[in-house]
Amino acid sequence: MRSLLSAGYLIVPVLSFLSNIVSAQSIQLSVDLTDAPRNIYHSQLIIPVQPGPLTLVYPKWIPGNHRPSGPIANVTGVKMEAGGHTLPWQRDPVDVYAFHVEVPAGANELHVSLDTITDDGSAGATGPSATTNVLDLNWNQVVLYPQGASSDDVQIEASATPPQGWKFGTALPVAAVSKGGTNELIRFKPVSLTTLVDSPLIAGDHYRKIELSKPGETPVHVVDMVSESDAALAMTPADEAAYRKLVAETGALFGARHYLDYHFLLTLSDDAGHHGVEHHQSSDNSLGERTLIDDDMHMLDADIMPHEFTHSWNGKYRRPAGLATRNYQDPMLGDLLWVYEGLTEYLGRVLTARTGLWTPDQYREALAETAAELDHRPGRTWRPLEDTARSVQILRLQGPEWRNWRRGLDYYPEGELIWLEVDATIRQQSHGQKSLDDFCRLFHGGQSGPPKVVPYTFDDVVQTLNQVTAYDWAGLLRERVNSTAAHAPLGGIERGGWRVVYNDQPNVFIHAEEKLDNSVDASYSLGFAVKENGEFLDVIYGSPAYAAGIGPGMMLVAINGRAWSKDVLLDALRASKDSKEPIDLLVENAKFFKTYSIPYHDGIRNPHLERIEGPDILGDILKPLTK
Repeated sequence: MRSLLSAGYLIVPVLSFLSNIVSAQSIQLSVDLTDAPRNIYHSQLIIPVQPGPLTLVYPKWIPGNHRPSGPIANVTGVKMEAGGHTLPWQRDPVDVYAFHVEVPAGANELHVSLDTITDDGSAGATGPSATTNVLDLNWNQVVLYPQGASSDDVQIEASATPPQGWKFGTALPVAAVSKGGTNELIRFKPVSLTTLVDSPLIAGDHYRKIELSKPGETPVHVVDMVSESDAALAMTPADEAAYRKLVAETGALFGARHYLDYHFLLTLSDDAGHHGVEHHQSSDNSLGERTLIDDDMHMLDADIMPHEFTHSWNGKYRRPAGLATRNYQDPMLGDLLWVYEGLTEYLGRVLTARTGLWTPDQYREALAETAAELDHRPGRTWRPLEDTARSVQILRLQGPEWRNWRRGLDYYPEGELIWLEVDATIRQQSHGQKSLDDFCRLFHGGQSGPPKVVPYTFDDVVQTLNQVTAYDWAGLLRERVNSTAAHAPLGGIERGGWRVVYNDQPNVFIHAEEKLDNSVDASYSLGFAVKENGEFLDVIYGSPAYAAGIGPGMMLVAINGRAWSKDVLLDALRASKDSKEPIDLLVENAKFFKTYSIPYHDGIRNPHLERIEGPDILGDILKPLTK
């Protein structure tokens, strides 16, 4: 696309379009959400223009997704009118996100209508944006804007009409709420396209709002929740206290707030698409319906809201220069996602423990699972961590099959291990006088106020780390992100006073995941995970199961001559320690059956952390900063 632009293929439409936009006026956008239960949003735009050739574009590169995830395939019913006449339009033959149209003489407004199908691609993830009782509106789904324009310069006056009786939550500033027939019409204050796209809206038939700030305290922090049932909205007093603690802890950690107020948007549904997406003044969190009231679900997802909240500082305010694009068509460069997402993963999980959403034991179990998973990822021998960040466009929605060999979005969990190592190293080098908390205040602090973006480079990160403690940070970080070593970087765990061990005791996170997914994880023994129906989800490259010839997608039928079940598998693993016989697996592969013999004798192996000699630096890291 760059070569086409430089050759002049689209330069004329871009320049002529920009000259035809009446910049002093706002684009009017109205979204009819009353058809949300059947997963279709209706949009109307009125765009001030002048006669001549125009090009409108649909947002392509979506912040937080780090890739061209704008759901253009879901856009239907596009119609353009001016002066009372329907205008023919053409999609660009190269850029399918661009629409060319000729505005006739005498016209000063272009009326555009379009529908967006929302049964998949919720906030850039899989699953629908709406169900019978809830909806999640990401404004990039329903808007067109001038090609070549900066999103900061495009002004939008938006309105939305949710289904009758539904209540809503959003960080977008509301101008008025009025009756529009039987439904409420929500009118928003004029904002830039940047602010609009950065301010999703959730709505639902079952709604609850929780104030996290004290009366008169600024900025205001609230939780807006929608769900399929009132029962699912029963956040416990302990959780309410933990989220208030989260607000306090982030204040102490970063020393400034770069938003006017903050909304934790929480959708609780088994049928809506599940995701967590960061925004400057809100976070869009969609989880299972019973997340607040089921202990296992609560534990597994407790770190999502702290993670997305942390992004307000690390990702939205401070942003890698390659991700700080001027609009939603310019490509993003993901080289520093191990800072953007990896540091956020580290801080978000530490905050989960500091606030009491996890106990220290739960944090260590989660860390042990992360360490074990990455230490059994042979794909690291050919694909360095930095390449997983550059490859986000092709890796993000890949399934579990061969993930260990292909690698996935490892800049999240491996980034966590790297930043734990950085934190532990700072604490050791400074004899406990400094920590990564000091880096956060220097790097993410500054002046409180409205949202803004301060881009950074790798050198900026290194320079700030050296302000905290002098060390060869450039060398350490480059070695970690470019490494093709066979094993994960576990130095932070060991510097923290712990080590990863394996035994037959369940890891509480793996055990909870097995219960919820109806699966069995034998990754660290035979080298596979298997679903309840016997399908191999993944087989670790080079593991005993792989060496025997088993691969993902095959079906486990029997173990040692007995119909397979979780108990039969675990019994076979236990018995392997005292047996010289192999474990025989009867496997179906595309309607053919074969027995695979696996010479395995190490029993059940689940990861945990075990204390070693030296200071408990990891314990110090988890201590709250506020009383």
